[in-house]
Amino acid sequence: MRSVILLGALFLSGCAHTANDSWSGQDKAQHFLASAMLAGVGNEFAQHQGISRDRSASYGVMFSLSAGAMKEFWDSRPQGSGWSWKDFAWDVAGATTGYAVWQLAEH
Repeated sequence: MRSVILLGALFLSGCAHTANDSWSGQDKAQHFLASAMLAGVGNEFAQHQGISRDRSASYGVMFSLSAGAMKEFWDSRPQGSGWSWKDFAWDVAGATTGYAVWQLAEH
């Protein structure tokens, strides 16, 4: 329930300062790789805390996406480069890939 409220607030909140960026570039690769690594690290950390395999996967993905959202909030400051939905899409792609790789490595 909390994640639904958080995601609703994220998607319904307007951002006056958005980035005018492309879908490709080194920046997008960095978003993808960082999110993939954070998802794997979050999964592994949660599992080492005694959390079940299924729940630890959720923690890892949410940890990664939360970090990506915080980065975009930081960028949306007046001094920043602006909120980028494209960056966040690469964060989502990276988090899901990190989750999948972590799942495959565990078997």
